[in-house]
Amino acid sequence: MHKTVVRILCFIILTFAALNAQERRLNKYGLFVVSDAKEYLKMVDNDSSNKLVNLKELIPSIKLDIRYATRNNFLGQPVYSLPEAFLRLPAAYALKKAVQELKLMGLGIKVFDAYRPYSATVKFYDKVKDTVYVASAWTGSRHNRGCAVDLTLISLKTGKPLDMPTGFDSFLDKAHSDYLNLNQVQLKNRALLIGVMAKYGFNNYPGEWWHYDYKDWKKFDLMDISFEQLNGK
Repeated sequence: MHKTVVRILCFIILTFAALNAQERRLNKYGLFVVSDAKEYLKMVDNDSSNKLVNLKELIPSIKLDIRYATRNNFLGQPVYSLPEAFLRLPAAYALKKAVQELKLMGLGIKVFDAYRPYSATVKFYDKVKDTVYVASAWTGSRHNRGCAVDLTLISLKTGKPLDMPTGFDSFLDKAHSDYLNLNQVQLKNRALLIGVMAKYGFNNYPGEWWHYDYKDWKKFDLMDISFEQLNGK
């Protein structure tokens, strides 16, 4: 009897999983990716934490240098049609708190990238074929979940970035957060950024000193919604 019950339970679980997978329309890599704006808005109605917030609207003092909206990136061509940055609601408010603390030190934040549509991640991987510096098409990126942000520190007085180990999107070993053959200023600035971001729930990705993942990223689905759709255009 026990074995029969176990078999029945297993059958129910597997059937439910199969139906759920079918309902959620998995892509060719077996991933569920939200690509319909109406579906996204429905998710927001059900749970406001799903909202992708425009960072410039929430944090007017933040500086944007959205490289993937320009040719100044490792692809050498624009990937985004708009130079904007979005994060999920809780991540956006956590970043706002970090900005407020840094302001007391005379510092600010410059954002290079935040939410990234899944299709852009696929494009990156097709170009690089390296999972250290870009996410694979079969896993997706935490950027695709609206829970990752690439940034650096700037001086509020001059507007210039602080000295860091490398520039943004460097594929050098120096970009790794545990690389120590740096000058004292770079080490100090990197440690300051990592420490402040961690205080507000952002964990640094070890391969890139500029990349931070919000602690609750697993709660959110992969997205492939354009910036225009997020702006209601």
